[in-house]
Amino acid sequence: MNAGLPPLSLYVHLPWCVSKCPYCDFNSHVAGPRMDRERYVRALLADLAEEAPRLGGRPVVSVFLGGGTPSLFAPHEIEKLLSGVHARLRLVPDVEITMEANPGTVERGRLADYRAAGVNRLSLGVQSFDDAMLARLGRIHDAADVLAAWREAEAARFDAVNLDLMYALPGQDAHAAAADLRHALALAPAHLSWYELTLEPNTRFHARPPPDLPGEEEVLAMEAAGLALLAGAGYERYEVSAFARPGFRCRHNLNYWQFGDYAGIGAGAHGKLTADGGAWRRVKPAHPRAYMEAAEAGRWPPAVRVEPRDLAFEFMLNALRLPAGFEEATFTARTGLPFAAVAGAVARAHGLGLMERPAAGRWRPTARGLALLNDLQAMFLPSAEGRRAGAV
Repeated sequence: MNAGLPPLSLYVHLPWCVSKCPYCDFNSHVAGPRMDRERYVRALLADLAEEAPRLGGRPVVSVFLGGGTPSLFAPHEIEKLLSGVHARLRLVPDVEITMEANPGTVERGRLADYRAAGVNRLSLGVQSFDDAMLARLGRIHDAADVLAAWREAEAARFDAVNLDLMYALPGQDAHAAAADLRHALALAPAHLSWYELTLEPNTRFHARPPPDLPGEEEVLAMEAAGLALLAGAGYERYEVSAFARPGFRCRHNLNYWQFGDYAGIGAGAHGKLTADGGAWRRVKPAHPRAYMEAAEAGRWPPAVRVEPRDLAFEFMLNALRLPAGFEEATFTARTGLPFAAVAGAVARAHGLGLMERPAAGRWRPTARGLALLNDLQAMFLPSAEGRRAGAV
């Protein structure tokens, strides 16, 4: 690896939700009488204390509280957690601290308290402004809750607010998808995550797909109309499903996509750190109970070195989500591998019109490549056939 280390972020997983949505494949668990938030925060701080020495005093550019539903945790619990983060890590002066929240779990007055606790960026899981659609998606909020949460965020002086919105929902047509997006744009959020519903394995929707999902042509029409609306409203598409007003890109997620380093604490949290001439991954126990028991026993899983061929694929898996693409020098700096490791696959993608070279030493997906992103990413899988053909 090059001596220069990539930026470093911290991810914190808060795993509980009020209910499990039928499309969700995240490591989330239904909150019940055994949900012990204080015990979990203690476990997070023990986890962080164990991780901190491995970070070597490196500056942390972003902190992301994800879930699950972090807003199930009280403001004083979030404050205790963030105080522990400040005490153990070196945060840059303008550190971005994001917390996910669902409109149905935000109680009046809480957002101001989260802001006072140190959260400076909010991500609201809206998904739709159609009450009937929200019910089909298993959400516990309605459109009125979204507007109430938005007004609360404004009152709490959150300048950086992201709205999560989906399209290609059951029974949805292009007109309804555009109406949802117009509702979001009317609020003029700093950032929008706008993405297609996908049927992920191990979800209820995957096991029993809704019968009225829109067809491929309808989905393409939704996407084309939505991209035009977003561009017309002044939002830059800086990642395949992320759109921001100038100055409001999500620093945390951008660090993932640019293959930076990140520490992960919490149930099922993943981390990737550059050290000792390679990259190392660590995954925490997934179930909250097992995670808390591991924290209390001081029994953590070891870090595992990432194989070079897997590093190359993981870099491309992330970088190809960026319309701006990547530089060959960045690939080498972040993976420790020569660009020749992926040059063959890049050349084939270029020949198929899926990638282009806007400048010497720089590559990016074409509009067609972004539309066929899964196919493009698959070209970099570390298969034996791919290696014989000159890919990774």
